[in-house]
Amino acid sequence: MTTTLAIANQKGGVAKTTSVASIGAALAELGHTVLLVDLDPQACLTFSLGIDPEVLELSVHHVLTQGVDPLEVVIETDDGVDLLPATIELARAEADLLTRTGREHVLRGVVEALEEADAGYDWVLLDCPPSLGVLTVAALTAADGVLVPLQCETLSHRGVGQLLDTVHDVRRFTNRDLEVWGVLPTLYDGRTNHARTVLETISQTYDLEVVEPPIPKTIKFAEAPAAGRSILATSRTSKGAQAYRAVAANLVTRSQRPRATA
Repeated sequence: MTTTLAIANQKGGVAKTTSVASIGAALAELGHTVLLVDLDPQACLTFSLGIDPEVLELSVHHVLTQGVDPLEVVIETDDGVDLLPATIELARAEADLLTRTGREHVLRGVVEALEEADAGYDWVLLDCPPSLGVLTVAALTAADGVLVPLQCETLSHRGVGQLLDTVHDVRRFTNRDLEVWGVLPTLYDGRTNHARTVLETISQTYDLEVVEPPIPKTIKFAEAPAAGRSILATSRTSKGAQAYRAVAANLVTRSQRPRATA
């Protein structure tokens, strides 16, 4: 049984892509088979895993808009996870899909095709673009749950309400079983009262679970993409790597809960 988790926040700079790469690598360390899907035209996830988007002939764009078999596009990475990569061409996918009937379901069809092909993935992690456009809605339609990375340095939680409104609409129209798994605090500095206040405010305002532990702010995260690996490979014993391992273990536990009925 594949668990499909969308990692989404329309605000950039919240360590969304870092979280996808690190959680994926941590799940692989736990023995799970993992597919990461880069849905951001900037292709940051693809680049951060050591793959140059500019030399790719096929990408997730071709899967979504031309019906190319996803298994023809999947790339194995050094972090023990598979990747459905992105290129700048994905920027055209929004326009290409906008007039297409059933565009919200295009990514769900890809996930179902992988299951039918017996690809054997325990997890599919969807790295959503920093917007609430067609690709994010398609990701939410395909997902069992959504995880919201939240920067704990500023009042970045102000955009969470818009995301939850989109989740509500997706539940009504395209995926009634979608669940919000909670907020993942990132760039967290527990020494500051402000960071703690942001965390308390989001929990109280939106009644969302907080996925523990918070991901600490560290320069180690900036160093990892340059090496084309996740922080679990470049700085195995760092606090950041350890935090993502704990988050991955908690997500595994969360995935084993009975699904809520709509």
